Amino acid sequence: MAARGHVQDPNDRRLRPIYDYLDNGNNKMAIQQADKLLKKHKDLHCLFLACRSPSPQVLKAIGLQRTGKQDEAFSLAQEVATLEPTDDNSLQALTILYREMHHPELVTKLYEAAVKKVPLSEEYHSHLFMAYARVGEYKKMQQAGMALYKIVPKNPYYFWSVMSLVMQAISAQDEKLAQTMFLPLAERMVEKMVKEEKIEAEAEVQLYFMILERLGKCVEALDVVRGPLGEKLTSELRSRENKCMMMYRRLQLWPECNALSYKLLLKNPDDWQFYLSYFDSLFHLMDKSWCQPEEGEHCVEGPVQTTVAEAVKFVVDRMEEQDKKESRPLRGPYLACLELIHRLRERGCPDEKELGDPLELMVQFFGKFGDKPCCITDLKIYLHLLPPEQRSQFKNRLGELVPLGEAGEDGFEFPGDTKTLQRHLCVCQLSRALGLQHALDTEGKLRLITELKAHYHHGLQFGKSCLKTELQFSDMYCLMAAHVYIDLWTETGDENMLWQCLGVLEEGLSFSPSNAQFKLLLLLLFCRLGAFQPVVDLYSSLDAKHVQHDTIGYLLTRYAGSLGQFAAASQSCNFSLRFFHSNQKDTSEYIIQAYKYGAFEKIPEFIAFRTRLNQSLHFAQVRTERMLLDLYTEADVTLSLEESVKAMGVCPEEDDIPWDNMRDNRDLTVLVSWDPKDRELTEEHRRLSLEEESVWLKVRSLTLRLLASLALLGHAPSPRNSDKTNENGISAKSSTLQTLLSQLDQTLETAAQITEKQTQYPFLGPPSSRLASALSSGSCHCQTSALQLSLTLRELETTGLDDSSELQTQICNAFKSSVAQLQEMLSRCKGDVLEMKDGRLTTRPALLETLVFFVEVIKCTCIIIWNVQWCVSLCPLPLPLQPVVLCGFQEWTGSLQGVVTQALDHVKGQEASLTALKLAALTLEEGYSQTQEECGFTRAAMDKVQSSYLGSLQELGDLLRKRADSLKSLKI
Repeated sequence: MAARGHVQDPNDRRLRPIYDYLDNGNNKMAIQQADKLLKKHKDLHCLFLACRSPSPQVLKAIGLQRTGKQDEAFSLAQEVATLEPTDDNSLQALTILYREMHHPELVTKLYEAAVKKVPLSEEYHSHLFMAYARVGEYKKMQQAGMALYKIVPKNPYYFWSVMSLVMQAISAQDEKLAQTMFLPLAERMVEKMVKEEKIEAEAEVQLYFMILERLGKCVEALDVVRGPLGEKLTSELRSRENKCMMMYRRLQLWPECNALSYKLLLKNPDDWQFYLSYFDSLFHLMDKSWCQPEEGEHCVEGPVQTTVAEAVKFVVDRMEEQDKKESRPLRGPYLACLELIHRLRERGCPDEKELGDPLELMVQFFGKFGDKPCCITDLKIYLHLLPPEQRSQFKNRLGELVPLGEAGEDGFEFPGDTKTLQRHLCVCQLSRALGLQHALDTEGKLRLITELKAHYHHGLQFGKSCLKTELQFSDMYCLMAAHVYIDLWTETGDENMLWQCLGVLEEGLSFSPSNAQFKLLLLLLFCRLGAFQPVVDLYSSLDAKHVQHDTIGYLLTRYAGSLGQFAAASQSCNFSLRFFHSNQKDTSEYIIQAYKYGAFEKIPEFIAFRTRLNQSLHFAQVRTERMLLDLYTEADVTLSLEESVKAMGVCPEEDDIPWDNMRDNRDLTVLVSWDPKDRELTEEHRRLSLEEESVWLKVRSLTLRLLASLALLGHAPSPRNSDKTNENGISAKSSTLQTLLSQLDQTLETAAQITEKQTQYPFLGPPSSRLASALSSGSCHCQTSALQLSLTLRELETTGLDDSSELQTQICNAFKSSVAQLQEMLSRCKGDVLEMKDGRLTTRPALLETLVFFVEVIKCTCIIIWNVQWCVSLCPLPLPLQPVVLCGFQEWTGSLQGVVTQALDHVKGQEASLTALKLAALTLEEGYSQTQEECGFTRAAMDKVQSSYLGSLQELGDLLRKRADSLKSLKI
């Protein structure tokens, strides 16, 4: 809220109640109080402005905005804005209002007027600059920055202007303009300050470096960092060295790169990035046969190493130094030894043997660091150095370094403390990464699961004092057992393995309520089973923050609309959309803070981040699905369809999805996996997944635009056989419909080619899109046929009665074909979605997804019928001469009502069947696979699936009843 001034001010006393009401969220009372003040005098708000207090009109406008009366609020605000207030309180109040109304560009108008009236105000010039920053007006920012510097000659203001030039270069579409005008001008401006010795802060040096780097003047940038100005780079550890290294690499000065890496590693032998630079430069020098000069220094950074022998000695020396240390050794030198072996082996260099046997080195590493969780991630990337015949030997050698206790009644030996537990867990993780677990037969895997669960339960004793927000020490045993269950399910198709997996994870979550991996895997499994109800709570409990809604939101929204839980689906889409919609505002604030605190190098990063989110595949998907969800479930065909489409802002003629710049921001490795390399997600998988998701998005986007086009066709009749059919836009809109249908047909052809590949992704990788199920269910074919029918009906407008007999017959045949397609689609929905046979519980989630597609097609058909109504009503004819199409239409609507009735009967039957299913009577295997307590968790998971199916069927039934009512009301 705007500042309230002094208590003694009588205006403040008048305004205080309004402030209090607004601060407390009582917006209606704030409006009433403002009205009371304004009634006392016609021009009272002018008096308040004259006394440098915010007008009651502004405060009333804020109250109106917050109660949803945006037009009225905007009108009031503009009345005050035309008076061009110059007091800080009014300006701040209007700024708050315009931000809430998502009109930041109007804030610039306010401060432009204020600056004209008070040209020497540092504060108003500063606010104007920040207002331009919010809307990305870089040229005006440059001018505002210089104007501010002239009034108050402070370095930060000058460099605000310089940075605005850099931003003009970054945002310029013409790269030549950026390189020849904006960046050189920015460089000259900084050089002027350097010559006058006015550079004061590190941020100014950072900006100079950034300009030179973008100009490609790497030598000059290097001189800046090495020179006196470089001494100001102190905020980050080794900032100068990192920038030097960056320039050396870009200039391919490999001797300097090598010498600097060597020098820095002598000081800090655990800095991994410098090991990589050291090895890269070494092999570049070897490939170029670089020779050291006979006289003088090797290079400005010191001695250069150019042979493998020198590198081997250097790494071995670092390892020996660590071995001599009494304190905890550093991991870097040991991993550097493995990295060097890997690189030498790639080059076929025999010198790798001088570094030792990889097996022995990894055993040595495990001996030193095996009790650290990082051990598995460190060693996993070098397991390929072991030949297949050494893998079991390696596991056994590691097992010898894990001191377990005496075997208990169940024959298992357990660790006596958490460090030993971590070592044993690391052995299990490496065993899986080596493929030894996958090589076991079914009995072997079941024994392994029993062992892992025994270790999990034993390890719980070490975490009795853990808080709910802390993880149990043995959680990873539980997660690994779940992974082995999934292996068994995918290999044997035995769904009992999946139920037991759910039970294990539910049990794990009961002891570690904050374990994100348990929640993510449960979320994935429930979705695969078609149970969306428990998933929303699981995702909410993850408490995803900011960009996570983009990176992991796909796990939720992929299944949001496809499993019949429409209310939950709407909520799920809103989770993500709230983040994306606030992105523009939030990043603007980050940019402003970066200007204020001189973090210039972060500003392009924030801009790139905002662009990355705006071009996000996930954003486009969620936005499209949310609008389709509203159309399919909420919009009333007979009453509010047109209004709903207009409110969504869908323009059928324009495609606002950035197809050419689409960014796949999904984190496809968010679920922990210890699988061997041949089972991991590959770049080809990522590429195919993106292609599949993009095509499915195109199908959905075109469907949305087609439905919107039908809804917006208008009701003004156009005379048949007239040249004026274009005047009311009907012909133009039919042309749009034809174009979109043609694009949809082409997209579906591409979709068919993609699904023919039958790409199988790793279970813990990206979920498959809905593309294959949409095509196999007949949904796409049904919708395109119905939409084509609508286009054919357009021809009745321009065809005379005598000439339309063939067209009417064609339309009647299309009516019959539509019913037949829906009947066929409904037949694919038949069957029990959850059934019990021979004491086993089996799910068929595909039936649920097909039923959802069926409901979507019915809604689409209702929209077509509504459209047919309008078309036929354009040329009412006497009853004896009623065209054939009218009779066909009546038969069509009657048949459709029959199909919907059949679907309703099927849904009711499924509900009755599910309700009658007594899961308590299900016999779950105990003993070898599950204990009685574990069976309880499995039953709980089964109950959640059953409850979710019931909820989905109820929502689908409600929608079908609405569609049945719509069909009855749609008559000619």
